[in-house]
Amino acid sequence: MGKTQLKTVLERIKPHIHRTPVLTSSLINEIAGTNLYFKCENFQKMGAFKMRGATNAILSLPEEKRSKGVVTHSSGNFAQALSLAAKSLKVPAYIVMPESAPEVKKAAVRTYQGIITECPSTLKDREETAKRIQEETGATFVHPSNDIDVILGQGTAAIELLEDHPELDIIVSPVGGGGLIAGSALAVKHFGNNCICIGGEPLEADDAWRSLKSGKIESNESANTIADGLKTQLGNQNFPIILNHVQEIIRVSEDEIKSALRLIWERMKIIVEPSSAVALAAVIKEKNRFQNKNIGIIISGGNVDLSNLPF
Repeated sequence: MGKTQLKTVLERIKPHIHRTPVLTSSLINEIAGTNLYFKCENFQKMGAFKMRGATNAILSLPEEKRSKGVVTHSSGNFAQALSLAAKSLKVPAYIVMPESAPEVKKAAVRTYQGIITECPSTLKDREETAKRIQEETGATFVHPSNDIDVILGQGTAAIELLEDHPELDIIVSPVGGGGLIAGSALAVKHFGNNCICIGGEPLEADDAWRSLKSGKIESNESANTIADGLKTQLGNQNFPIILNHVQEIIRVSEDEIKSALRLIWERMKIIVEPSSAVALAAVIKEKNRFQNKNIGIIISGGNVDLSNLPF
């Protein structure tokens, strides 16, 4: 995946996404002892970076396949992203959601005209239901994070950040399913100037940290974290990229995540979801080693359940 390919992806999706702003906070810089540049994907269409990957995945399909639609299984942001991207590109989106998914998430998918099929919440049930829909409709399956077209799409946020701030030394991304950090790492490799990519991950769901250490994909026995967008595990498409191009992953506690979340809400006056605060929490935790550097932080999204705030 070279520079030209990434640039092509950015040009392809540009008409269908927002170029999100990069914000700074002198007070947070003071607390962290460094210069932070926040790429605010909470202002992206449907409120998260996942719009980028979903759009690229659909646009990468040949016309004949595209017309039959796309299918995914997701209870969160990717369900909304694929639905909205499909709606704007006028193709059907079949979304498999667990019966236990919050009604507010189902409602959001319906708003974007996603066609929901509910199933029991096990991964096996989700996968089998998605496979059945594929067979019945001819739709193409798009994985939320373990799909190369999705990964390349997610990497465009970091490309834009580096275009706006070529002086960055480090880009820090939250790690969940691995699509965002893999795409960001490729962007850093091809567009950065002596820049490196680092991940932030909850201590309670540290499968990526362990995977980087062991060299193979690890799982979580449980994932009791407020950063609900980061509970998914890495896949065979994104893991090799992470292994080769991500310098390290820093783990943060639940208290550190909540503290960083509060800081962003209070000081920057923007609403971000807990997963987004993990990257800032990682920088503050290891502040001595980030001293006086220029650091890009990917704010992954802003889809918050306002009836269930952590503070």
